[in-house]
Amino acid sequence: MSHSHEMTSRKPPGLQLLGGAGSLRTYQTLVLVLTFFAYTCFHMTRKITSIVKSALDPQTKVGFSHWGRLHMSKSNALNTGWLPFNTVDGSALLGEIDVAFLAVYSIGMFFAGHIGDRMDLRIFLTIGMIGTAIFTTLFGAGYWLNVHSFYYFLVIQMLSGLFQSIGWPSVVAVVGNWFGKSKRGLIMGIWNAHTSIGNIAGSLLAAFLLKFGWGWSFAVPSLIMALVGLMVYIFLPVNPEVMEIDIDSGEFNCEKDAVKEPLLEPGQEVKHQAVGFLEAWRIPGVAPFALCLFFSKLVAYTFLYWLPFYISHTRIGGQYLSDAMAGSLSTIFDVGGVLGGVLAGHISDRLNARAITAASFMYCAIPALFLYRTYGSMSIMWNISLMFITGMFVNGPYALITTAVSADLGTHSSLNGNSRALATVTAIIDGTGSVGAAIGPLLTGYISSKSWSAVFTMLMAAALLAGLLLTKLVCAELKGKTPSNASKDVADAEGTYSDEV
Repeated sequence: MSHSHEMTSRKPPGLQLLGGAGSLRTYQTLVLVLTFFAYTCFHMTRKITSIVKSALDPQTKVGFSHWGRLHMSKSNALNTGWLPFNTVDGSALLGEIDVAFLAVYSIGMFFAGHIGDRMDLRIFLTIGMIGTAIFTTLFGAGYWLNVHSFYYFLVIQMLSGLFQSIGWPSVVAVVGNWFGKSKRGLIMGIWNAHTSIGNIAGSLLAAFLLKFGWGWSFAVPSLIMALVGLMVYIFLPVNPEVMEIDIDSGEFNCEKDAVKEPLLEPGQEVKHQAVGFLEAWRIPGVAPFALCLFFSKLVAYTFLYWLPFYISHTRIGGQYLSDAMAGSLSTIFDVGGVLGGVLAGHISDRLNARAITAASFMYCAIPALFLYRTYGSMSIMWNISLMFITGMFVNGPYALITTAVSADLGTHSSLNGNSRALATVTAIIDGTGSVGAAIGPLLTGYISSKSWSAVFTMLMAAALLAGLLLTKLVCAELKGKTPSNASKDVADAEGTYSDEV
């Protein structure tokens, strides 16, 4: 086995102490658990601002004129808000902070993937986690330090976005290193629940801590994240080579025979060459999936940042909900997202068709969005049911594309076993998606002041475009499903499409 890779990746200190002689299955489980909790923390800290929004800006009742609600079931502390966000421009300022965070996040993503393919992912991921924890705490510190400068909060969020961008390419690359392709959709669908679990944990924790002062809503999740970051540094094995495991033996062997697209081919020095940025864009399927994710994340992140705000400002069953209640209720969207991610992964594994699955879910999201806007305000039960269904269809393809598809394309046959492309491909796909994630919440900040119906029209149009962008890949996959090609892999279908073009 070649040891040149161990120049960049070393055994984690915790596993060195324990002797590090575990089985392949043991390490796979350890990797799944550690990366799951690591990325749960990234999403937990990312979700806080959407929950704290209504405490910072309680008076901006966007799109509604029910000012009387301000004096109902509100403590004076929350009622006054926090300068500069409790002014007339409050929601626009909060929207600008969201977009600044996501703009830096998406730009940082492209660089993070590039660096991640070239350094020890365990150390890189730890830096991302500790950095995010520090800057999330500093945002909350504005509460105790009595900071009222918009630029303080803006700069802190931008720096937080930079460290957040390290998380995704790192965790996907590590998981991709340890798992073969045949069950990847289902494994990653279940694993990708970290996105929704993180959102739920962030929502409930931040909503619970609001009553002690909004600064605590930032400080406590940050402390949890720093502790998990420490565990990642001590225990995360980056790939089988670092742990001196021969992935040719045992269960990996059957997967490789079945897939004919090994994740790592021993003896191929090419795998130590990190793939170039433009070269990664040219991998068949990367561009259409990246552009599809642009619109998919536009929808998902508009919900991530604005759903608690929308719920607290909409009359549900004839009455308004408190900010904390709205924050807790918004987690139903993420519960639906967990099911959507697992379903999309499972269906795409069974059908061996990533594009067909992702496009179908995006098309189903359109009527779901329409129904949620139209009937969600009838009663709490209607709101919960329709929010769950919307979350399932919106987060399903988003989860599938950011995990299984990224890992598939990062180990595509056109790369000749060059597994070092994984972080770069993941970063390209998710980075492009994150540009959409920045644009959605920004537009919502402005459009919602005129009409929430217009916001939902924008989201339905984005879902339609996301589905349409995969049309060529869907056709290629359907062609691959003809009896003569039935056993072919998705990658072959994408290859067919690229050859035709």
